[in-house]
Amino acid sequence: MSLEGLSKYKKLALSILFDAIGFITIIDIIWAPLSGVLMAKMYSGNKGKVAGVISFIEEIIPGLDIIPTFTIMWFYTYVFSKEKETVIEIK
Repeated sequence: MSLEGLSKYKKLALSILFDAIGFITIIDIIWAPLSGVLMAKMYSGNKGKVAGVISFIEEIIPGLDIIPTFTIMWFYTYVFSKEKETVIEIK
């Protein structure tokens, strides 16, 4: 399953789900690397890789589980980002 090609609202739903999974502190040792990989797969390019590292660090350090990293990344990508989409006109 390609996480990068999902619609933005499916990514939001997955982000909320992944953040909820991250609240379970018992599984941090397993969830931390998995969350980093999932974050990098959901968002392409360097910003996905950086977010993956941040997600891993946030999940592996005790007490930081309450930060909704996936949801913050979704808002950064789809609400606050200033990137413009390239539109190709065919004449």
